[in-house]
Amino acid sequence: MLKIHVKKLPHFSGLELPKYETPDSAGMDLRCATQQSHILNPGQRWAAPTGLCIAIPRGYEAQIRPRSGLALRQGLTLINSPGTIDSDYRGEIKVALVNLSSEIVEVERGMRIAQLVVAPVVQAELVAMDDLEVTQRGAGGFGHTGAF
Repeated sequence: MLKIHVKKLPHFSGLELPKYETPDSAGMDLRCATQQSHILNPGQRWAAPTGLCIAIPRGYEAQIRPRSGLALRQGLTLINSPGTIDSDYRGEIKVALVNLSSEIVEVERGMRIAQLVVAPVVQAELVAMDDLEVTQRGAGGFGHTGAF
């Protein structure tokens, strides 16, 4: 199992470290480490603190993804999804939340607000070409199969 070093900031005190909730879970739940509840009005965005800094090993990234239950029940999701934490970032993980519901959402300390998924990274070099190989799909974009 991959080991990731974690630094707990003072405002993380009293919260538990993210962990996999089941043996086959892909993500670990991140908790909100705000000192007091935060109100998100409909359409409002907020960078929620987690109180954690992590050292992702080179060749990996951490993805921040929405929690499906929060999105469905409360309309709370992420502005950028998935968010990426690069292996050389050492600052606090913050979760870019947005309230897509028509109701006020209260984000409380300790609330599970997102998932952290660790994944391998492959870097590529872009090579400029005059033409690309021909495929059956070609340049067909959105809805090109009629399934849109």
